[in-house]
Amino acid sequence: MRLKSFRLPNSGPLLGAGYLLLWLLLWPTVQPFWMLPYGLRFGALLLTPMRHWGWLLGAELAATASISLAQGMPLGWVDFAIDELPELLVMAGSLWLLRRFNLHVSLHTPQDVTRLLLSVVLVVTATTAVDAALLALIHPNSPELMLRVLGEELLSHYLGILLIVPLMIMLLRTRLDQRALTSLIMDGLLVMLPSMTILLVLSEQAAPQPQFARVLSLAPVLFFAFRHGWRGASLAMLITSLGMTLVDQHLGHAPSTAAAYLFLAVAGTGALMLGSATDALRRSSERVAEQNVYLGAVNRRLDQLAHQLRDAARGNLQADENQRRHLAAELHDELGQNITAIQTHVKLAQARLRQAGMEDISTSINTILAHMRRALHRLLDDLRPAVLDEFGLLRALDEGPIRDLLNTAGMAYHTELHGDPRLLDDDTRTAIYRLAQESATNAVKHAQASEFRLRLRIGERQGIALALLDLRDNGTGLPSRLPRGGRGLQGMRDRVTSLGGQFRLRPEHAGVHLRILLRSNSSSADNRRQN
Repeated sequence: MRLKSFRLPNSGPLLGAGYLLLWLLLWPTVQPFWMLPYGLRFGALLLTPMRHWGWLLGAELAATASISLAQGMPLGWVDFAIDELPELLVMAGSLWLLRRFNLHVSLHTPQDVTRLLLSVVLVVTATTAVDAALLALIHPNSPELMLRVLGEELLSHYLGILLIVPLMIMLLRTRLDQRALTSLIMDGLLVMLPSMTILLVLSEQAAPQPQFARVLSLAPVLFFAFRHGWRGASLAMLITSLGMTLVDQHLGHAPSTAAAYLFLAVAGTGALMLGSATDALRRSSERVAEQNVYLGAVNRRLDQLAHQLRDAARGNLQADENQRRHLAAELHDELGQNITAIQTHVKLAQARLRQAGMEDISTSINTILAHMRRALHRLLDDLRPAVLDEFGLLRALDEGPIRDLLNTAGMAYHTELHGDPRLLDDDTRTAIYRLAQESATNAVKHAQASEFRLRLRIGERQGIALALLDLRDNGTGLPSRLPRGGRGLQGMRDRVTSLGGQFRLRPEHAGVHLRILLRSNSSSADNRRQN
């Protein structure tokens, strides 16, 4: 569950009243190198609409005037205006220019943090330069005083912004996850409280333990930066800084030196950058995880589609084989019987044709009928290899029409056949025969080869029937560019793909070498073995 960020009221008087209250609450914390009200002013002008700036500036002037009146107005009204107005107006003008140039108020990425910190440096430098010019007019002969005051302002203003502005951005511009907030609070109790206790104990000791304690107190800041990103780093920095100040006040020590606060500012800047980089890396990892989940779903969907396509292709192949089987049966029954009937009638009429001196006509008719029968047998074999039904797969490959075709072409035919074809379903057995037949036909027509080798191995692996078919010849091989209209290899590849197999054309120095792996439909094969 994500918690909504705080929303500023869309009312200038309400904003001014709230700003005045916060300013008065932060004013007692002001120290030479710790200027939290300055950070409050920067964050308020950065995050509120420009139309409400007048109320904010007026509220700040009212707060500082009240404080000066409570102190007896030691400088007078004119000096008060000279002391307060220039810095206020310079900051407002600098932020107006930066916002006009689309300053992006965000700490989500290291680039955003860098842009914001550069803007802070520009604004702090501008206000300090104005203060330097006024100080030079008031104390022209005090260069040491001017350098000390400028260094103090640069450090205190930058540190005030570094401590306050990230907290304001977190509260007003970002949404916190409830689980992340709970984890942040628990880590604060388990890590920050012991750290502050150690800081207090070591600060009570003699030097150099207090200085070592201040350095050691920054370790939790790095922990929070790694674990909770820039939000944890900013909160840890604020708590650590408050702890250092309260410890000094509790023990009655003099305020920490400029070197200690400079170290705090440098460490805070690094922690903020580190926390932002951690957040960016975490978001990137989450996006990668989401994309992996999405890609996994897409892959599963693609697998489903691939299975559907293979099933559809297998269905088309079965329909084609069934159509071929039906057509072969029709041709065998109709055309074969008609040819037999014609031969019978010619044989019956042969004596009368001989008496009429037309014996040559009966001879010609018988020759034509014999040619038609051989053509019909070749056509029937192409439509449905009857040799598979008569001999079985292994004998059909070893002794069937493929050997007759190769021997007629003057090619040696070598076979290595291993395994039980009954493991395979009918579609796979038919495909193996068709692939061998097509490859042998291609070798005869195009390869100019002297030998053709066929190796078939059938077995089972993890309950799946597999058939590995290896076909090769020693001919001229494939041309660099296949001729148009050649569908032999592509038809073989499509047939293998439709059965969910793998078709590989292996490069050889001579000839063509095909390796084909087919996975049989085990349920169909089981049914056939049971029958």
